[in-house]
Amino acid sequence: MSIDNIILSHLTSNIGVEIEGVDLAGSLSDAVLDAIYSALVEHQVIFFRDQNMSPENHIEFAKTFGELDVPHLVYPHVEGFERIVKLENDANNPPDTDVWHTDLTFMADPPFASILIGREIPTVGGDTLWASMYAAYDALSDDMKSHVGKLKAIHDMGSFKNDFTVGETTTERLMEGFNKFGATIHDVVKTHPVSGRKYLYVNEGFTAHIVGMTGRDSRQLLNLLLDHISKPEFQVRFKWREGSVAMWDNRCTQHYAIADYMPNYRCMNRVTVVKDRRS
Repeated sequence: MSIDNIILSHLTSNIGVEIEGVDLAGSLSDAVLDAIYSALVEHQVIFFRDQNMSPENHIEFAKTFGELDVPHLVYPHVEGFERIVKLENDANNPPDTDVWHTDLTFMADPPFASILIGREIPTVGGDTLWASMYAAYDALSDDMKSHVGKLKAIHDMGSFKNDFTVGETTTERLMEGFNKFGATIHDVVKTHPVSGRKYLYVNEGFTAHIVGMTGRDSRQLLNLLLDHISKPEFQVRFKWREGSVAMWDNRCTQHYAIADYMPNYRCMNRVTVVKDRRS
């Protein structure tokens, strides 16, 4: 990429590039924004270093890619900016994102992308992993591709159930959670609307059951696929600094926020883009 001195550095052959030469707090031309989008679609997760973005900058940059998400169902937001999720964790508030997941797959139409900024980073630990579901699908045998390509899976709120059950003595709050989050059914293999590539679409966080299978058979197949997905060859690992930014295509990736910085404090800000205006 040679637009406006932008430089892309590949981090692995399957997923992830770091982009230099872009000030995300500045005024970005349509050509630069399109180049960022193209890099995102091709490489699935893109990274920027040393960005001095205000909450206003964060929102405006995200809006150039599409419609923003409503306030999160569980996590708090940055004061004065209800569309910016505030992810802050320490010993008194341990994270629940240390599991492989694709965001909000319990929704019928999960979000397109997220943009995450490191605000306060612990001195050690706190990296995030992303995994390419393109690479995971491509590595399956032809027989397995044929088998799982015919299947569908139920996705529900997963471990968010804990927010509605821990300390409760009745099921009232749990039913409230089910009503708030809902559940949906997705194909186990999907086709990306822009790249046209196929990818696996099951995740440990929210995929509950393979449609039409017994509980035992469903668990066995899901465990096989989830073990396969976790191979390091499909992953990129990012070490955060304050002002680092990650943007990922939520459709074809999974991520895992490593909780190895406890009991120290970590604060991240995230904006989620629901609809891809370019697709």
